[in-house]
Amino acid sequence: MKLKEYQWGIVLVGLVLGLMLTMQYRSSNTLSETPPVARVQTLVNEIEQKREERDQLQQKVNSLREQLDKKATVQSDTTRVELEALRIIAGSKAVGGPGVEVSLKDSTVAPPAGQDPNLYVLHDEDVFRVINELKAAGAEAIALNGVRLIATSEIRCIGPTILTNKNKRLPAPFTITAIGNPETLENSLYMKGGVVEQLKIWGIQVQVRKKNYLEVPAYTGPTTFEYAQALEAHEGGM
Repeated sequence: MKLKEYQWGIVLVGLVLGLMLTMQYRSSNTLSETPPVARVQTLVNEIEQKREERDQLQQKVNSLREQLDKKATVQSDTTRVELEALRIIAGSKAVGGPGVEVSLKDSTVAPPAGQDPNLYVLHDEDVFRVINELKAAGAEAIALNGVRLIATSEIRCIGPTILTNKNKRLPAPFTITAIGNPETLENSLYMKGGVVEQLKIWGIQVQVRKKNYLEVPAYTGPTTFEYAQALEAHEGGM
């Protein structure tokens, strides 16, 4: 059977298309195997690898930054607490809390004939003994007639008054405000043979009242030091 002309045309077109596809496939394989194309693929792979390494490093950086932020926050909180404690110890901050209020007044007892009447009057040493006993019992802040006392506060008799904080003259009667454990502070004053018992021998009026809340003002006296100087961390004492 003879093929018609249009059939020959179809066969010819098919052969041409087959030849073109074969050449294109070979060309594509050859192109993909050429050095430039292979190099580009290698670079793409390296870029992807470096990107993954960068992301991992960024995660580590973020984690370390978060740890540093937390540590800085903890240190900041610790420093703030320590600073507040130092301010309370130095007396530069008003404080409040439980404690006792101690009232001291001269004796109302008439001295026997021939006995020194000064024994029946409050003196600076009497006030000092009461304050010292409160400190020994753990008082954390003390005020005398509303004046904050600190480590350098003196209790000195100046005529009918007591001098403290270099320039504060306080007249009798005296009220001592002490913040601390109320039970412990009261017991320290009333213990057998203690300061209250000795003062009452001469009729000195002493009243101790436990309080759930008291306020002690901030220290307002001078804070300059003429002789004491801070030592550097590497220096030792003499």
